[in-house]
Amino acid sequence: MSGKAGIKDVARLAGVSVGTVSNVINNPELVSDDTRDRVRAAIAQLGYVRSETARQLRAGRSRIVAMLVLDLANPFFAEVAKGAERALREVGLGVMVCNSAGSRDEETDYLSLFAEQRVRGVLVTPADTSGRTVELLRARGIPFVLVDRSLPADQGCSVSVDDVLGGAMAIRHLVSSGHRQIAYVGGPPHLAQVRDRFTGGLDAIRESGLADDALTSIESHRPDVAAGRDAGARLLGMSPRPTAVFCANDLLALGVLQSLYAAGVRVPHDIALVGYDDIEFAAAAAVPLSSVRQPAARIGRTAAELLLAETDATTDDEHIHRRIVLRPELVVRDSSRRASLVAD
Repeated sequence: MSGKAGIKDVARLAGVSVGTVSNVINNPELVSDDTRDRVRAAIAQLGYVRSETARQLRAGRSRIVAMLVLDLANPFFAEVAKGAERALREVGLGVMVCNSAGSRDEETDYLSLFAEQRVRGVLVTPADTSGRTVELLRARGIPFVLVDRSLPADQGCSVSVDDVLGGAMAIRHLVSSGHRQIAYVGGPPHLAQVRDRFTGGLDAIRESGLADDALTSIESHRPDVAAGRDAGARLLGMSPRPTAVFCANDLLALGVLQSLYAAGVRVPHDIALVGYDDIEFAAAAAVPLSSVRQPAARIGRTAAELLLAETDATTDDEHIHRRIVLRPELVVRDSSRRASLVAD
């Protein structure tokens, strides 16, 4: 048989009606065992694959949720996506995960694609921080939840982590370990998380009685390992050199660690180091990395559950938008323990 087999071809080969084939696919309990076996044999012989797009149009809703993350190369976002996928698979839905790579243009293109595909809803970490992403989704009538971003509850659902608290946790830990000159290696300055983690760190500096210049900022325009290595090189050239470093994420921290190691600077004996996210590689680094842990899988699962609640609501009044802010946790490892507690 040439060409793509359709449902009528299956019905003809099995000697049943199109409606019976549809029941075998969607409601097999309504069909006798013998008929069901015959139809399934015909489907296998013809290689029939049902049109999901046509089914969605008939049903008026999709079984696919789109997820647009900022950087799939970052294990944090991969873990967030896993959490969302698990929650959605439990209710029979699939996830289409896309990567904006921090590009506003790519983000816009993906949002258009999601609208064309009539996805059930979108989980998104916006690359565009102007609010345009939210407006585009709202204008197209696509339910959405912001992930790892905060949004006022009257504007939509969001799941984020208290990054001001996380920054404060990191700096309090370093100050309590005796450090009085600390560097903050931040990521792209337009990201709210980067600013919030610095704000929290500065709050901790002030509450300890230190002057603001006890926390020095080293900016980076990419939140990756290569940018961390570059920041580490700049750190080594500073005078006086800070005795501790807090990084906006673990990838930056791992890059800083590589740079310090290559220069023969001992961590934590010469410089203590703390990252953020607590990705899997943090504990496996040459010097296990202290980090502010974000509950990545929980973020993804919670966002998916909020989206399901909205898409399952029968009326707008039935759904109440929620702004959920989760608490981070400081995980202390060798990279920031007092030197006297770490074996040479």
